[in-house]
Amino acid sequence: MSSAQPSLNPTRGMRDFYPADMAVRNHIFDAWRAASEHYGFQPYDAPVVESLDLLKRKSGEEIVNQIYAFNDKSGRELALRAEMTPTLARMVAARMGSLTLPIKWFTIAQCFRYERMTRGRKREHFQLNLDVIGETELTAEVEVIATALHSLTLMGLPPEKVSVRYNSRLLLSALLAFTGVLPEYHAATFLVLDKREKITAEQITELLTDAGLPEGQIEATMAVMRVETLSEAEAMLGPDAPAIAQISRFNHLLAQYGLEDRVSFDIGVIRGLSYYTGIVFEAFDSERSFRAIFGGGRYDNLLQDVGGKAETGVGLGFGDVVIGELLTELGCIDATPAAAEILVGYMQAEQTESAMRTANHFRNEGLTVDLALHAEKPKAFFGRAGKRPYRKAVYIGPDDVAKATIRLKNLDTREESEMPLPCAGC
Repeated sequence: MSSAQPSLNPTRGMRDFYPADMAVRNHIFDAWRAASEHYGFQPYDAPVVESLDLLKRKSGEEIVNQIYAFNDKSGRELALRAEMTPTLARMVAARMGSLTLPIKWFTIAQCFRYERMTRGRKREHFQLNLDVIGETELTAEVEVIATALHSLTLMGLPPEKVSVRYNSRLLLSALLAFTGVLPEYHAATFLVLDKREKITAEQITELLTDAGLPEGQIEATMAVMRVETLSEAEAMLGPDAPAIAQISRFNHLLAQYGLEDRVSFDIGVIRGLSYYTGIVFEAFDSERSFRAIFGGGRYDNLLQDVGGKAETGVGLGFGDVVIGELLTELGCIDATPAAAEILVGYMQAEQTESAMRTANHFRNEGLTVDLALHAEKPKAFFGRAGKRPYRKAVYIGPDDVAKATIRLKNLDTREESEMPLPCAGC
């Protein structure tokens, strides 16, 4: 047995949440919940432990090297969830016959992924998931984007600090087909192109070669990468192409919410996950100092992949790490732990019951009250009151008990008001 002292740090890649950290987390969570409910999404939740087989069905065998996987005492292969979408698909598939579609659900899920850590990426995070299942119209995409942007407003982030970029898997497939890339290579090509900002053109060529693309189709893929605007794509495919019509409709719907200036086309947005089939999108800070703030898109095959009935879906994932760092950097968040409205203390042990009755009185009136748990001198009590943002304080001494009164002190103005000492059961 090792005699070394255990580390006082959290497990690598994980986080402790002290009261100041909880102030930031609660600020984000409160905005997520308020925005989701404001837009008509219903809450759901599920266990953090999921079947490893489910995750393999969605992401393939290679997922085992990227997550926390283990066998339980009965030998079952399990894992800590790395994302919520497979679990959502399982839940919907299990009750598909009894659910009224479309459904709009949201959750704030803790997720774990064993991967290299970078700025804005840890091995554990909380994530808002917004999903619409059973809706083919592009209103579903607009709804989840609008909800996420509204949550940013509730967090205090100015609109000009965030932009949403979108693309279409349908458009990419049409462009690849137009330039001569066969459909069987499209999925592999998406995965490679999603890495284009992190690797060189030579490395892209190497990966496309490894994926089996002939030399001519690699050149065609590079031609698609050079498309920068929607106008260029339209010139290649024609204005009546289904992919162009899809994007035109999407832009029209964005305008109904006044979001046309906050959401723009970017052919570089691809999203590496293979289950996306339609519009895909990502949000970034205006300086591009961080990874994507949120992202998502349409997935039409996932429910069927996990054993359910084929049904369309649109999802969005919004992690707490990047937005927490961004809000802090921009000074948009107060990390001061919340304090009770009133602090109640007392001078001697004989005043304990009077202080408890006083605290109970104010709590019954709906106020938040912090009660001192032992007697203390006035200097210590008011010194402690000044270190946290209490609004008022009550300090009870023997003279107050003798007069059966208490003095409620406003800590900002220093004004005092007198009231009767609450009695037992009052």
